[in-house]
Amino acid sequence: MDGTTEQAPEEGTFTPATGDPVSGDPATAAFVAHRDLLFTVAYEMLGSAADAEDVLQETWLRWSAVGLDQVRDRRAYLVRITTRQALNRLRTVRRRREAYVGPWLPEPLLTSPDVAEDVELAESVSMAMMLVLETLAPTERAVFVLREVFAVEYDEIAATVGKSPAAVRQIAHRARARVRARRPRVAVGAREARAVADSFRRALEDRDTEAFLALLAPGVTLIGDGGGIRRAAVRPIVGAGQVARFYLGGGLRTEARVTCEPASVNGGPALAVLLDGALDSVMALRVEEGLVTGLYVVRNPEKLTRVTTPTPLTLR
Repeated sequence: MDGTTEQAPEEGTFTPATGDPVSGDPATAAFVAHRDLLFTVAYEMLGSAADAEDVLQETWLRWSAVGLDQVRDRRAYLVRITTRQALNRLRTVRRRREAYVGPWLPEPLLTSPDVAEDVELAESVSMAMMLVLETLAPTERAVFVLREVFAVEYDEIAATVGKSPAAVRQIAHRARARVRARRPRVAVGAREARAVADSFRRALEDRDTEAFLALLAPGVTLIGDGGGIRRAAVRPIVGAGQVARFYLGGGLRTEARVTCEPASVNGGPALAVLLDGALDSVMALRVEEGLVTGLYVVRNPEKLTRVTTPTPLTLR
């Protein structure tokens, strides 16, 4: 909040934070109909729900000023506005993230079971993929997300990013190659991933080092994000033994009672870790071939605001 007094919405206005229409005018109805899609586009561009919500508000302000009789495809037009606003914000937040204390992780989103069942959607918003997208330049990221995730045509992407269709094809080719080189292997199915996460939960709650180690792949990587507010690993930790020593030996306060609640975060298995009943962190798991290959632990409290209510996501 910016500290200003919130005024009651006037007739014909829209409250982006709630997604509820205040009136039945066509502009509002179109925005509400595509709001989940627009949020998904903005989140995949930015990795931050807070920034994505700001982008949606900016999108609404521009959309509400458009004459609908001039718009042939409202969905495409809204995606174009959202992408442009996300690109502008991405260039700003990238500079901010360069000064971030410790590793930066995307803001975790509690997601509904249907997201996990949608393999394409779950992979596109997974912690692992979102980190890969962070390695792309802003325009590369926009082109890749629009083309590979949302299947937008090259001509429309060109109009969105201000490039020629030929240039966009080259950017898309380059972005695909960069993502392919870093892309994690396809994870296991949702049911198997949940079973591994449940075993992992029991090992963590029991502080059972042997069981904990048995579930970790030899080359498992742990990335922690405390944002300089909470204690976290200052750099990624690689290796089952190193991860177990860090997390069970010091990553959690040994005197605290540890409980974990299973959750689906960014379309994948996760645990909400509570110390003495208070939320301490969210741990997203990457599971491959029955073992945990990636642990993404978000402790920064400013990033834990979207893990109590599922966030609707969609590719359509």
